[in-house]
Amino acid sequence: MISENFGNDYFLVKSIYFDKPPASNWFVSYHQDLSIAVNKKEPVSGFTNWTIKKHQFGVQPPLNILENLFTIRIHLDKTDENNGALKVIPKSHTKGIYRPETIDWNIEKEVICDVPKGGLMAMKPLLLHSSSRTTNHQRRRVIHLEFYNKELANNLNWAEKCCF
Repeated sequence: MISENFGNDYFLVKSIYFDKPPASNWFVSYHQDLSIAVNKKEPVSGFTNWTIKKHQFGVQPPLNILENLFTIRIHLDKTDENNGALKVIPKSHTKGIYRPETIDWNIEKEVICDVPKGGLMAMKPLLLHSSSRTTNHQRRRVIHLEFYNKELANNLNWAEKCCF
């Protein structure tokens, strides 16, 4: 699927397991995924907003890197509007850094991404997305995999790079 839709030169750069159980229910407001995980903190032009989470460095790379990332989400449970399916603003990933507080709801329309159990969803991390609390007491588990096709600059490396 990856080679057919994106090309043969992509590799895994980040993996996350999301588990939204009914007893631990939270809301996620609209946002873009603006940081990448790297192996160390290194001053590199265009890389800003450094963080450390769970002993891993995060940084906001230049826009051209964010524009060329893509995510595959593997849904381990049926996901719909009742158990926190992603809500997205279509084509928002084409607008660069698009702050949620600037959304013009007269123009933009949100779409709920229902995905069946075992289904896949592809998206760009720059896509504005959010998720609601679960209302049907059903679990929502997702394996989130991010891919890119180039090495980073100036001695920076992807923290979780994995090739196929």
